[in-house]
Order: sequence, then structure tokens, then C-alpha cells
Amino acid sequence: MQKAKPYIISILIALGVGGLSALLTMGNMDIYSEIVKPALAPPGFIFPIVWTILYVLMGISSARVYIKNGNLFFYVIQLIFNFFWSILFFNLQEYLISFVWLLFMWVFIILMIRDFAKTDKLAAYLQIPYLLWVTFAGYLNLMILLLNR
Repeated sequence: MQKAKPYIISILIALGVGGLSALLTMGNMDIYSEIVKPALAPPGFIFPIVWTILYVLMGISSARVYIKNGNLFFYVIQLIFNFFWSILFFNLQEYLISFVWLLFMWVFIILMIRDFAKTDKLAAYLQIPYLLWVTFAGYLNLMILLLNR
């Protein structure tokens, strides 16, 4: 159980950040069904499934780095950016600001992956799906900005 503890705590932190952000935006999620979306936009029910998987991977990855006394600075920074993105996008409906915010988050994810790779290659690889999803989210965010002027 002692070996599992950092993993459990790290996964709960990541899921907690995502869950709290979702809770704070829950009343405005219906905006996704009302706005004009690009052709590749997935149905709304896909997002919580994908994000849950990504937060679990983030938790496992960060635990591996924590156990090896690696650098978690950019992990924390990108997690903060992750938390606030949905508030900017859904609650405030600031599509331009949320897109720029997402670009910063994308950079912090790259820096996190770079730092993780120095400590634990698997931890870095576990972040690749997250990077890909945020890249796709950037496309969605930009297209929603352009289509809903």
C-alpha cells in the first residue's frame, strides 16, 4: 500500500482539479450544444470520458516523477492553466482569451514533458495523449472562435 500511496494521491489531485473545474462550469456546459462547431467537433459526452482518462494518466505520470524526486514545476503550472481554461471558455465565453490561454498551456505541457523525460521516460510518454488532446482542443477552440463571431 505504501508504494501505491503516491499514485493514489497524484491521481486524486489531477481528478480533483478537473472535477472542480467541471463543477464550476457545469451550469454553462450547454453552450457547447448551442454554438456553431467545426466539422471534427466530437459530441459533448466524449469530453468527460477523455478527460478522466487523461487525468488518470497525468496522475500516474506525476507520481512517477515525484517518486524519483523530479521536477514538477511545469506540471503544476499546466494544471493551473488546465483548471482555468474551461472557466474562460464556458463561463465567460471568452473564446479568444481561452485560445491564447490554451496556447500557453500547450507550451507548459511541452516543457513538462521535457522535464519529465529527464527523470522518467515513461512519465513523459504518458503525457503524449494529453498533448495531442490539447492540440485538438486548440483546433476546436480556434474554430469556435472563428465560427461564432
